[in-house]
Parts: sequence; structure tokens; C-alpha cells
Amino acid sequence: MKNFVVVGASLAGLRAVEAARKDGFDGRITLIGGEEHLPYDRPPLSKQFLYEDDELDTTFRSRSYLRDDLGVDLRLGTWARGLDIREKRVQLDTGEIGYDALVVATGSRARTLSDYDHLDGVHTLRTVDDARAVRAALASAVHVVVVGAGFIGAEIASAARRRGLDVTIVEAAPVPLVRALGDEMGEACSALHVRNGVRLICGAHVQEIEGTRRVEAVRLGDGTRLPADLVVVGIGADPATAWLESSGIAVERGLTCDATLATSAEGVYGAGDIVSWHNRTFGQSMRLENWTSAAEQGRMAARNALGLGEPTAYATVPYYWTHWYGMSLQFVGLPTAEETQVVSGSVDSDKWVTLYRLNDRLVGALAVNSPSVIMKCRMMINNGVSWQEGLDFMAERRRASSGV
Repeated sequence: MKNFVVVGASLAGLRAVEAARKDGFDGRITLIGGEEHLPYDRPPLSKQFLYEDDELDTTFRSRSYLRDDLGVDLRLGTWARGLDIREKRVQLDTGEIGYDALVVATGSRARTLSDYDHLDGVHTLRTVDDARAVRAALASAVHVVVVGAGFIGAEIASAARRRGLDVTIVEAAPVPLVRALGDEMGEACSALHVRNGVRLICGAHVQEIEGTRRVEAVRLGDGTRLPADLVVVGIGADPATAWLESSGIAVERGLTCDATLATSAEGVYGAGDIVSWHNRTFGQSMRLENWTSAAEQGRMAARNALGLGEPTAYATVPYYWTHWYGMSLQFVGLPTAEETQVVSGSVDSDKWVTLYRLNDRLVGALAVNSPSVIMKCRMMINNGVSWQEGLDFMAERRRASSGV
């Protein structure tokens, strides 16, 4: 095998090329990225990047490291336009390139309110260029409206409040973060916004963004008018699969992969946000948008694509983390549960732990300002422990901390 191509200079793409070299692949490696930037870390872009005076450098690796140490043919500012799975060639806006093994890691693209993209002051936040634009806008803004109360929206609201700005969040769902945390904990966490001076409007939709050249206000479906000189849209992201549509490769709610991250096309594997794969830990298909899974999938996709050892299934317990208003929120597992129970602290405080039960199994855990417990919970979920074992573990921790 001579030519290993990775499309997507993301975290997953970077980990793929690093794993290939680490595990002994000595053929040609090409890393293709649509952005001009070197692979960079995304999570800080909606956090400290927005409120620190000095720009945070989130670049993972230098150009010389990729080129000289790893021997990577780095093609940045180059977009993939199509894929020929029979001839094993990737069509680029600069030509085309053949592959023997291919990892697709083109990630996701932020959803927009497309009717208002032309207005100054209306932004999404996905790339480092987006983050720079939002940070510059925050520096002069007074009234900020965030559309969407998911993790990204919450982090943007937190950054804006840290700058002392007037902030309103508009959320279409009756309760924020239901799909991420479930109803009860979604409501508990959304209370953090109100406690930190943010106006939260749920069950509302944006009827119109007013303005001729620049945003002036957001009008909701019930007629409410919210003055705004900055609107940030955080309504989720869609897998970047448009360039694959004519290839014949299977795509459904993302790039369809089996447990080993192999696609329906010979020699083609997926990694990162774009992938919908069979997660054997829970026996279901998933598409995850988190740092940990992207890094792990990149490494495993490269090894499996290149045949560096026996094909290995990628199975995991999802792990998400976020920071709002100086608080740490971490979640592991699945939010789909028949029961949730606060087993440490209180949702009325700024520190608690909640466990999630499905049937007789511990399937999830939320830790707010309780970082020491979350990885132990993740391990227990991975090991398939019972609900009672999870409760017993937390009871023992409470006894140990109280000295009883």
C-alpha cells in the first residue's frame, strides 16, 4: 500500500496521520484541508478564545512537524469536491488524487439562518475565523442575542456575560439540551443562565432578524422584539457529506460506517463528526460531535484502513464537557433514561452529580463542578454495571468524603 489520503485537516484527520506513522506506515501520506489553517483545537473557540485579550493559539502541530517529522504532503485551502470509489480517486478543486486507503474526516458545518447571512452582525461559530469575527463583534456589542441554547450557545452567552453585555438566549425547544442531558437535567442546567443574568426564552422561534445592512433586532413568532447589535446562531451542525452525494457511498445521518469505521466503499473509512457508526457498547448507531471520539476514531480509522494489525471495532462511552459562567459540566453515556437521580449535591447549588438509569443498567452520569467522579462513572458504564452498583459507588464516595 503506497498512498494514504486523509480528507479533513481536523483533529480526527491529524490523529489519523499521526497514528499511521506511529504504527509504521512508510508510504505516502496526504492530508487535505479546506481551510487555510493548520489543524487546530475547536473547543476553546467558544470559550476562553472569546473573552481573553490575547488571541489564543489553538494550533495542534507546526507545519514543519507535519512536513518534516511526519512526512505529510499537506494541502491546505483545498476542498474535496467528489469521490470516485471505483477508480479510488478524490476530486479536488485543484485537480484530483488517487488513494489506496482513504479516511474521510470532513466533520460538520454549522446550520445557519440563511435568509439573514447577508446582515452584518449575524454570525455562526464553527471555525477559527468564525471565532475571530465573533470576538471582534463582542468587543463593541451592547445587546447580544444567541439563537439556540445548546452547548455552543451556552458558551457564547457565558463569554458575552463575562464581558458585561446584555444577553438573551432564544431556544425553540420547551427545555434546552433535552437531547444532550434529558428533560430534568436540561431544565436544571438551563437555570444557570438565569442565575447569571441571561434572559432565556424557550419554546420560541425567530420570525425575523431586522436590519438593512446591519442587524438591529430579532423579532420572535409571538411578536416580541429583542434589540440586538450581535446575533450568534448556535442551532447545531450537519455532517459535511455534500461532496460525497454522487459517489455512491452510503450516507444516512452522516457517513455510514460499521463498527470498525469502514464505509460501504472498499478502502474508505470515516472518523470524527461526519461518522454514523455502530457503537457496540450500547448496540446502536451513533454520530458523536465531541473531542474525545474524534481523536480516538482518527487513530483507529487509520490503523484499520492501512491494515496495521487486526481490524478493531470502535466502541465507546460518549464524553462531553463544557464550561459556563466559571462552572464545569461533564456528561458521560446516554441521556435516554427511565430514571435520573441526583446522588451528590443539589441542583439548587453549583455542584451536583446525577446518574441515569435505563432498565437495570447505569447508562449516564452528569457531573457539575464534580470532575473527580466522571471518569469513574464512564468506566462503570463501559463495564455495564447495574443501576444499584452505580448508586452504591456514589453512596460509598459520600461516606468517604464525610469521614463516616
